[in-house]
Amino acid sequence: MSQLWKIGQTVIGLIFRHPVTGVNIVPILPDGRIVLVRRRDNNKYALPGGMVEWGQDVTTTVKRELLEETGLELVKIRRLVGVYSAPDRDPRLHSINILVEADVQGDLNVQDAVEITGVQAFEVTSIPDNLGYDYSRQLKDYFSGLTILD
Repeated sequence: MSQLWKIGQTVIGLIFRHPVTGVNIVPILPDGRIVLVRRRDNNKYALPGGMVEWGQDVTTTVKRELLEETGLELVKIRRLVGVYSAPDRDPRLHSINILVEADVQGDLNVQDAVEITGVQAFEVTSIPDNLGYDYSRQLKDYFSGLTILD
């Protein structure tokens, strides 16, 4: 399986020849809790988000990914937390990730059951430790009030 994955990564690299742009969101509910999703591929918690589709801007992608992965609606984007572009930040492919903090509203409800197995709101003091990819770093930067260009 590992060899097959390496071949797949090589093919993706040849097709795209450029990093893929994605967004992640730190969704803040009106009561201050932060929403995380549980990913199907690694069964770990993550910030909701995904790839910017052709013809979409970042704000439209934030709205779409929030709805698909959490069932929530975007109220407003509060701030840019960071841009993460290190080639090894995501083991699946080279992606540039734009992280934003956003006010959200609505009921938690997974729409994209192919990628997401669950959605849950957490108090700031009870964020789980089992976060996938580089989400621990992104949340650390967020809680530190930093704006990152990496």
